[in-house]
Amino acid sequence: MKIAIYGTGAMGSVYAALFREAGHEVWAIDPWAAHVAAIEAGGLRLEGASGDRTVTGLRATTDITLAGPCDLIVIATKASGVAEAARAIAPVLRDDTLVLTIQNGLGAAERIAAHMPVDNVLLGVADGFGAALKGPGHAHHNAMNLIRIGEIGGGLTERVERLAALWQAAGFKARGFGDIQQLIWEKFLCNVTFSAPCTVFGVTVGELMGHPERWRIALTAMQEAHALARVIGVTLSFDDPVAYVTAFGQRMPNARPSMLLDHMAGRCSELDAINGQVPVLGRRHGIATPCNDVLVAVLRQREEAFGGPPA
Repeated sequence: MKIAIYGTGAMGSVYAALFREAGHEVWAIDPWAAHVAAIEAGGLRLEGASGDRTVTGLRATTDITLAGPCDLIVIATKASGVAEAARAIAPVLRDDTLVLTIQNGLGAAERIAAHMPVDNVLLGVADGFGAALKGPGHAHHNAMNLIRIGEIGGGLTERVERLAALWQAAGFKARGFGDIQQLIWEKFLCNVTFSAPCTVFGVTVGELMGHPERWRIALTAMQEAHALARVIGVTLSFDDPVAYVTAFGQRMPNARPSMLLDHMAGRCSELDAINGQVPVLGRRHGIATPCNDVLVAVLRQREEAFGGPPA
């Protein structure tokens, strides 16, 4: 199968390496020219949960049109890059090309729909990878828990099952789900709890949870998002959201959310797709979101200094 990974950062590099090792023709598409050049010249080094080796035979480019039509395109950019990815891949799509988009936060399908049809677009949720780029052509991942795949409109279809089997054959834990929106929202509640609060206070997950005042702010931010989920009609697998996000955080006390890592590196984050979505949806559904309003305003001001757009 011919597979393009659009956005070959930390997570995308894991996807690209394992699919190539499984024997597929894999194209790594990324705007970082040095990363692309390193992959083309010497392969992609991947270390961590699946071992330490250099995977060769990948094709890498900054321009997906050089790859041409593909059987599967995985959009592995950050949420802020999804719209640009959709614009870029639209010209190379065949009628039977499947597109799988895997991001944190909400709104990926809507961003894609603004630039291309979504009939063949599926949604993914990645859990427990903890990946990072260590340099051009060099990625590390701490674990590989689960890739969840589903249809935008729901239903456990044959193509969802087929795509999950493709990931499984490449060495991933993967499953198809009939209600991917439930999984997206359950991860979203965890992201809202930890992303902006850890970033505002500059702390790890465990440090946030261990500080009563800051933890109360984080839970309030989550509860605003949970109220939205109830109004929208999202089906969740739990009754107690506080217990759910607490258990999630207790499993990774030393972790720093990607939003915090982005700010530590002086770059803009996925703020608009995570905590920034709560005020947007709150206005749409008539629900006040004062906690997230403040967290987002603080972080947007910081991101303006990184060169991000003003609020």
